[in-house]
Amino acid sequence: MTITLDHIIPIPLRDKLASRPSDIWNTNISFAEGEWIKINAPSGTGKTTLVHIIWQIRKDFTGKVFYDNKSAGDISANVMSDYRQQKLSVIFQDMRLFANLTARENIELKRQMNGKPLYDAAMIDSMAAALGVGHVMHQQAATCSYGEQQRIAIIRSLMQPFKWLIMDEPFSHLDKDNTRKAAALIAEQCKKRNAGFLLTDLDVDDHFEYTKQLSL
Repeated sequence: MTITLDHIIPIPLRDKLASRPSDIWNTNISFAEGEWIKINAPSGTGKTTLVHIIWQIRKDFTGKVFYDNKSAGDISANVMSDYRQQKLSVIFQDMRLFANLTARENIELKRQMNGKPLYDAAMIDSMAAALGVGHVMHQQAATCSYGEQQRIAIIRSLMQPFKWLIMDEPFSHLDKDNTRKAAALIAEQCKKRNAGFLLTDLDVDDHFEYTKQLSL
């Protein structure tokens, strides 16, 4: 799946973005399947907005988003739901875990979402051990630390099929060692699927062998 952004401008940020250059906003840019894209941006320039636009939960923008040359505006809700189950996965900055469910239950919901699990349940334990959160699998998500929640959200995103993993500051609550472990797991899974990712963050980093590094 190729993702194309055709002169996207978020309406709430229109005046703010008018006076600054961007590799993304108000340009025509395409991301080919399998690319590993890093988007660096200071606070307030629309990192989360970009993720929400690609995920199609925000409509307050001008321009168009295309998936494989098909305008997102012409895609039905049912087809978009299929994309989110088979082609697109996401790690939101605010994690969006169900607070009253356990860590495992949050992950299981994603694993079994489309009725044809990509992995068996044992993979949850394997990934949880790799990221050091095996001990919180039976805790309610609300009782986990932000760092634990972020690692749970990362595991959840990897439980489904995808061609693109969209990540909004996915390591913001992790120390260097846990970031290294999480990045290694994400890289392993993306390589295994020949999948691409798009990652937004505040700073330049060397967590991955990026195909492109862009500025928002």
